[in-house]
Amino acid sequence: MKKFDVIVVGTGAAGCFSALHLDSYLDVLIVTKERAEESDSYLAQGGICVLKNKDDFNSFLEDTLRAGHYQNKKEAVEVMINSSNEVIDELIDYHVEFNKENGELLYTREGAHSKSRILYHKDITGQEITSKLLTEVKRRKNITLLENIRVIDIIENNNRCIGVVLDDGKNGIGTVYSKCVILATGGIGGIFKNSTNFPHITGDSLGIAIKHHINLKDLSYIQIHPTTLYSEKTGRRFLISESVRGEGALLYNKKFQRFTDELQPRDVVTKAILEEIKKDGSDFVWLDMRPIIVKGIDITKRFPNIIKRCNEEGYDPTKECIPVVPAQHYFMGGIEVDLNSSTSLENLYAVGETSCNGVHGANRLASNSLLESLVFSKRAALDINRKIESIPNPDLKFFNSNLINAGNIFDDYKASILEEIEKDKILKEKVQ
Repeated sequence: MKKFDVIVVGTGAAGCFSALHLDSYLDVLIVTKERAEESDSYLAQGGICVLKNKDDFNSFLEDTLRAGHYQNKKEAVEVMINSSNEVIDELIDYHVEFNKENGELLYTREGAHSKSRILYHKDITGQEITSKLLTEVKRRKNITLLENIRVIDIIENNNRCIGVVLDDGKNGIGTVYSKCVILATGGIGGIFKNSTNFPHITGDSLGIAIKHHINLKDLSYIQIHPTTLYSEKTGRRFLISESVRGEGALLYNKKFQRFTDELQPRDVVTKAILEEIKKDGSDFVWLDMRPIIVKGIDITKRFPNIIKRCNEEGYDPTKECIPVVPAQHYFMGGIEVDLNSSTSLENLYAVGETSCNGVHGANRLASNSLLESLVFSKRAALDINRKIESIPNPDLKFFNSNLINAGNIFDDYKASILEEIEKDKILKEKVQ
């Protein structure tokens, strides 16, 4: 039986950033289901949005709201935008390297953005950010990192979260107590057949929240990314970043005819692709990256990871179109939180894709995910710093882990998640 001040579940950008902003005197445990690098934020390609100047505020706000079909929480969007420069400065302090030209930061544009406001590192922005944050997490003496450990439940007592239940798959189940818990376990892609997410990202926190009757929000808001590399193989789908289309790549149908504006919001482009696939009786549409080359951009340098993967699958984007198809990508819904990422259960927080603070509305704007994760994970940590001294120590005799059977718990969580998604979908259809 162990005790920490704060437990963070998840080692993606949100989990790491929250851990790094907790006061250095606090004893912090950060635990992850697989290897620390195997988070969805590590896979993010395109970039991270930032407010370039005050004149861009209104357009940044409007772009986010319009992409989200105005179902967003405006106050949360404003907090995110106003916090963006501070977050970027911190990332640079953590040695994150964004692409530059002549010493100046480069900005790109993606779908549904009216201006170029996205910073990037080649086509592996998420890897660059998450790896640098992980390096700092491992350096901190007050943070203990545990890998390959499943969090199968939280411990609740008197309407407060006082710890978590762990399973390492070998030595049985154990409990770890804390004053606060931050859930940062990512989205729900692993419960779908075709997803850009890691297979182990299965919405565990959501299942736990359902079990404990914690408030949820917008569970039917699930984003399908328009362009993943088509393959007949099973497994995780490889994302072809929206920044490819932002730089000028074009979509074509089976007859090599253009059929949509490539820079519309993701859900609009996805719908157009699916309609074209159905009409043509095809399994995919074509994406042509050669117009980027015509603009004088070397795609092997701008998108090295994408080009490498396409080459591995037998395609040469410098000479031919590549086949792309939509796949599940992001979860706008989640555990309902306030602007400090606090849930309806006292001392329990949720950040990143696990949470729903209302920023994204019904459809996320490209490259807002990393920014939203970092802004609100930091706010969670700062809120904990303010109040942790007033939180009583947990009752270490309260919970008996022998009462839990980990055997089918994740199957049960998956079933309950799918059921709640369907309920939310039906409810929203009735309202409309």
